Amino acid sequence: LYSRTDTTRIDYSIPSRENWALPYFACQVAALTGYLKKNLNCSAEKFCYLLVNASTYTFMMMWEYSHYLLFVQAISLFLLDSFALAQTEKVHEVYKIYLFSLFLGYLLQFENSALLVSPLLSLVAALMLSKCLQMNMKKGTFISRLLKIMYIYLVLTVAVTLNFFLKMFVPHKENEHLLKFIEVKLGLNTTKNFTMNWLLCQESLQAPSQDFFLRLTQSSLLPFYILVLVICLFSVTQVVFRRICGEPLKETVKLEDGRIGERPEIVYHVIHTILLGCLAMCLEGMKYLWTPYVCMLAAFGVCSPELWMTLFKWLRLKAVHPILLALILSMAVPTIIGFSLWKEFFPRIMTELTELQEFYDPDTVELMTWIKRQAPVAAVFAGSPQLMGVIKLCTGWMVSSLPLYNDDDLLKRNENIYQIYSKRSADDIYKILTSYKANFLVIEDSICNEVGPVKGCRVKDLLDIANGHVVCEEGDSYAYSKYGRFCHEIKMNYSPYVNYFTRVYWNRSYFVYRINTVISFQS
Repeated sequence: LYSRTDTTRIDYSIPSRENWALPYFACQVAALTGYLKKNLNCSAEKFCYLLVNASTYTFMMMWEYSHYLLFVQAISLFLLDSFALAQTEKVHEVYKIYLFSLFLGYLLQFENSALLVSPLLSLVAALMLSKCLQMNMKKGTFISRLLKIMYIYLVLTVAVTLNFFLKMFVPHKENEHLLKFIEVKLGLNTTKNFTMNWLLCQESLQAPSQDFFLRLTQSSLLPFYILVLVICLFSVTQVVFRRICGEPLKETVKLEDGRIGERPEIVYHVIHTILLGCLAMCLEGMKYLWTPYVCMLAAFGVCSPELWMTLFKWLRLKAVHPILLALILSMAVPTIIGFSLWKEFFPRIMTELTELQEFYDPDTVELMTWIKRQAPVAAVFAGSPQLMGVIKLCTGWMVSSLPLYNDDDLLKRNENIYQIYSKRSADDIYKILTSYKANFLVIEDSICNEVGPVKGCRVKDLLDIANGHVVCEEGDSYAYSKYGRFCHEIKMNYSPYVNYFTRVYWNRSYFVYRINTVISFQS
């Protein structure tokens, strides 16, 4: 609740598909936690198994990028199984759930080829093929321990090779831009492509700012998370070292043992949160996946007697009975944290709740009202994807583009329509808009006259770069074209712009033009 700024963006954005999908992922993680536990009774194990099945499938159906997040989870389970820290049968049952969900998703999403070429399918298939070899490596001999490294190498090699061949033989277009984006983000390639550079300029795809870590530290979340993570990580490292030396795992881990790293569900969460943390350090948008995990793991750790007992075992505490002290701390520390957070943040939250706020943008409201009252029912509007999404939601009128970034054709369409803010001729813009059957054009003054803090990240700058309208002299760059910027020139009401477009509505923020037909243009 106190860290909601970094756990969800629902406060300042419309609900998108991941907002509806992530609760199912949280349910899946909770069910998987229970399923991985040792000595689970038969009924509870079946319930957790069925819940993992249902939530995995639902999550995959709700969000087009879900298979990437499940791929990260599959890597966590792969590492968990590679070091023999969980029951192999359970882990492979989860792999089968992945395959079932991918197959069902492929059929019900109208043969979605993106699922066939997903890294999740390649990894799971490689793991299933290597299953026999893995079973022969868990007998404790020196040779079997040596072969574990070969096993990991084999799985990764088979997964990469399988994914390469699938992409060769399965026709697909979806999500190719993600691979191109990763190449440019890592500095492996450079591009003038508008879409790639526009994505690179998005705040959610930048590295997290210092304010993010400052907020987590002020709420005491980050310090306790690091404490819990370090203790669990060291305990897991000890367990892995014992497994390499041939020592078997205990069937039942008791509180007095002080071995929190032997619980497979804990090991899974440690690996998973580290992987998500690495992604969050590269892309700020991933913090909405990582920060809830941080909250969960930190809360579990400070409330867990096993964690404090593990710490006391290392310190060899003898002055006070360690079990009693662990139980006391597992209740006292959360109470102190809760009281301090309540004292600091509760008044602020109550103040926010008393502030009655509403969306106020009269220019946009006026535009929507005009469309409902004056625009023909069969009209098709063209403009920036974000505004087209608002028009579609508020009026129901047809639009030429939408703010969707999971399809190459849609991305190309958005780039073409964004040309209304570039330095291209009226004839070029007219041909682009009519090719998408648009009847009305909406120019946004905020984009046309954008003054951003980063000059190279404005829409018009990115378009100039992509169109080759930028000239560099003595370290400075200048936009150059024989045509003026379309969104400026169209407002001047002179030929040839008035031949192609007729202004029908305007206010302080928006200018709406009817796109003339060929007959009216010829006249």
